[in-house]
Amino acid sequence: MSEKGKKQFGVWMDSHHATIVGRENVDSGEFVILGHEKVDGQGGNSNENAANNAERDSLHKLFKSITAHMQNVDELHVTGPGTAQEQFIKYLSETPQYKNVETKESTSNKMSDESLIEYVASQFN
Repeated sequence: MSEKGKKQFGVWMDSHHATIVGRENVDSGEFVILGHEKVDGQGGNSNENAANNAERDSLHKLFKSITAHMQNVDELHVTGPGTAQEQFIKYLSETPQYKNVETKESTSNKMSDESLIEYVASQFN
């Protein structure tokens, strides 16, 4: 499945944190950690609707922060607990720049950076 020249990335994420993995030279080299992103803590909200909107907005900001690390992505593997990965993949499919990205997803618990690098590399071999 892996082809030379494909820009491959991996993301471990939950609704508050993300770790982005990519190749050293964008389309070649070993996989390395490109960055860590997190959602800023939210203050108290006056009602449930405001809380839901704030959560959606903060997740959207997280998605934008993640994509800033992934220029011209061809293949992406997203993993983590919960539903944030599904929401991120939906976000990508609705964003013109990312709508043709080949995505795969899996569920996993939090792992060390080294374990995540190994895991992402194994998804593209």
